[in-house]
Amino acid sequence: MPNPTAAMIVIGDEILSGRTRDSNMHHLAGQLTSVGIDLKEVRVIGDEHGTIIAAVQAMSKAYDSVFTSGGIGPTHDDITADCIAAAFNKSIDVREDARAILAAHYAKSKTELNEARLRMARIPQDATLIENPVSAAPGFKLENVHVMAGVPAVFEAMVATVLPTLTGGAPLLSATLRIERGEGDIAGPLGQVAKDHPTLSIGSYPFQKDGRYGAHIVIRGSDQTEIDIAVQKLEEAFP
Repeated sequence: MPNPTAAMIVIGDEILSGRTRDSNMHHLAGQLTSVGIDLKEVRVIGDEHGTIIAAVQAMSKAYDSVFTSGGIGPTHDDITADCIAAAFNKSIDVREDARAILAAHYAKSKTELNEARLRMARIPQDATLIENPVSAAPGFKLENVHVMAGVPAVFEAMVATVLPTLTGGAPLLSATLRIERGEGDIAGPLGQVAKDHPTLSIGSYPFQKDGRYGAHIVIRGSDQTEIDIAVQKLEEAFP
């Protein structure tokens, strides 16, 4: 049985402009791999209502789970929650359980829960909250879409909250082989190994060091024995 599938939508003009470097995709990919969920697609999109709504609708239908990062803060350009609600034709408003979480959090630091901060308690109808142990403001899940913060520390904490609730498959195993030859020399035997082992994912990642060419061959799959056989074939082809 194939593993469950997932996709990610990274939302934010600051990512597309190069002002902010995204690390959330890397973290999510590793976490999903560890529980046997295959991350199949990642889209990076701007803070635009129509673009966000279209991406959510398309990816929600195509994959078992969808994860978003960014755009659920207190400022005017944090529009993700509204877009998720629109994507599923749901209303959105301040919800009392989310308000209570924020009120308790800001009371501890004697900070005013003003109108801007209260925006983070706006939750779409029928959504369930995702705990935020770092800064309190919750994410949420609607249908199969998990909506989380863009700040890496908060995103990672929310992933840790969500991960145990997901149904996984066979964890992905991998092996890496370093071959001191150019890709043009290894393409033939590598292609044959890939043909002989169709259930494995075999990637070639070239490098150049001290004037010499080589490649790291990364073999991924759920069957360690089959991975070992493929590695052995390549080692014998390139002693």
